Amino acid sequence: MNGVDDFDIQILKELEKDGRMAYSAIATTLGVSNTMVHQRISRLTEQGILTGIKPVLDEKKIGYDWAAFTGITLEKDHDSNRIIEELKKIPEVTECYYITGNYTLYIKIVAKNHEHMRKVLYEKIDNISGIAKTDSIIELGCAFKRNLIL
Repeated sequence: MNGVDDFDIQILKELEKDGRMAYSAIATTLGVSNTMVHQRISRLTEQGILTGIKPVLDEKKIGYDWAAFTGITLEKDHDSNRIIEELKKIPEVTECYYITGNYTLYIKIVAKNHEHMRKVLYEKIDNISGIAKTDSIIELGCAFKRNLIL
């Protein structure tokens, strides 16, 4: 891994257990100073390796019981940046990827129920100029979700 050594990996593993863990607790666990942990985390952040400490939401526990993965075919692929900016305005679209194959973009949508999903797809996404077609697969449950295991 470029720019990451074994000590950085140990710090990242501790943060993976609990992103709110105090630097002093990490330092104690690893047998080093708080300053060293702080410097390493700052460097990992500056390098863009560690992009932040964010809460991980369980959408189902806050009322979003439906999810879909949707492939998007564009009328013109060079419109992708504009269309991505429009997708960012839809709160129910939680992920967006460039992909190869039959679609240009692949998104994840969360919704409260089937009617909410229909409205997101037909009244929000299908109304974005430049989208030729969408193809959705309903998610039935997440077997697991994780960061890369270091």
